[in-house]
Amino acid sequence: MSEPTFWDNPDGARKIIDESNRLKGLVNPVVDFYEKVRDLEAMVELIDEADEGETDEEEKELTESVAALAKEIDTIEIKSFLTGPHDHCNAILSIHAGAGGTESCDWADMLFRMYTRWAERSGYKVEIQDMIDGEEAGLNKVTMLISGDNAYGYARAERGVHRLVRISPFDSNARRHTSFCSVDVIAEIEDDIEIDIQDDDLRIDTYRSSGKGGQHVNKTDSAVRITHLPSGIVVACQNERSQLKNKNTAMKVLKARLYEKTQDEKKAEMERFYGEKGEIGWGNQIRSYVFQPYQMIKDLRTGHETGNLQQVMDGDLDPFIHAWLRAGKPMTRSKEVAVEE
Repeated sequence: MSEPTFWDNPDGARKIIDESNRLKGLVNPVVDFYEKVRDLEAMVELIDEADEGETDEEEKELTESVAALAKEIDTIEIKSFLTGPHDHCNAILSIHAGAGGTESCDWADMLFRMYTRWAERSGYKVEIQDMIDGEEAGLNKVTMLISGDNAYGYARAERGVHRLVRISPFDSNARRHTSFCSVDVIAEIEDDIEIDIQDDDLRIDTYRSSGKGGQHVNKTDSAVRITHLPSGIVVACQNERSQLKNKNTAMKVLKARLYEKTQDEKKAEMERFYGEKGEIGWGNQIRSYVFQPYQMIKDLRTGHETGNLQQVMDGDLDPFIHAWLRAGKPMTRSKEVAVEE
């Protein structure tokens, strides 16, 4: 950055500055932590040298400082687990309603709200890229971009099938129903990664946006759906008024999905990003949300559980995400289901 020719390439310079800031965000907290530890060591020496009964205030301050450092080292430890090549990237999170009909569409809407709240609590920006409403209620599918440092590193812990058990608000007999939704998370990769996409391999369809919109957005064929014929991957975007902007966004998502798929094939570990193909239903869930007859949310991969339903549904997912990161292993083949659009 100190080179005289640094700003000759503005785009390259910005990438270097972003990388520098990212590394500073990793290193500076550790350096600050060691400085605080040295200050506490000095305080301990002063307390040891002082006469008995003269250090009550200092001992109280020491206890409070140690408790604060314990929380700080916990945060540093969690960040140290984000060692994947794309953990620092933005996350593209998709929710698909599965077995359960209208119930699952309503469950998808609840998950959409939960992840939106989690992103806001984490200081991330959320942008809806594609949304398809359910036939009677809720959402059939939604794709959103979560932007912020390490968004993918944290959000990837949510990839898999989520199961809900509750008394259905759509059942006049108030019976208990079970619903399923699949959550898929990929990283928004940088534009400089080379992915060879031939124009002949693409089928591009345009259509009118189906979501909420103003005077223009639902009256022109601005929404774009791109099908990659060799792989069968389908991506769509309808959040912009401009067809060109929607196409560019959809191409970026397609590029990310193809990159993930290529990486899987190279490493022969399909379960690492996509997992075994299967039904969004029984036997594949990674987490269960039980509202009735008792209240409990339990992650079946880590065993972490809580009875505070409202807090989790309001976006307090960090305990589950941190438990998954601490487990230090990818989801097992039998518990993760991926949905290839």
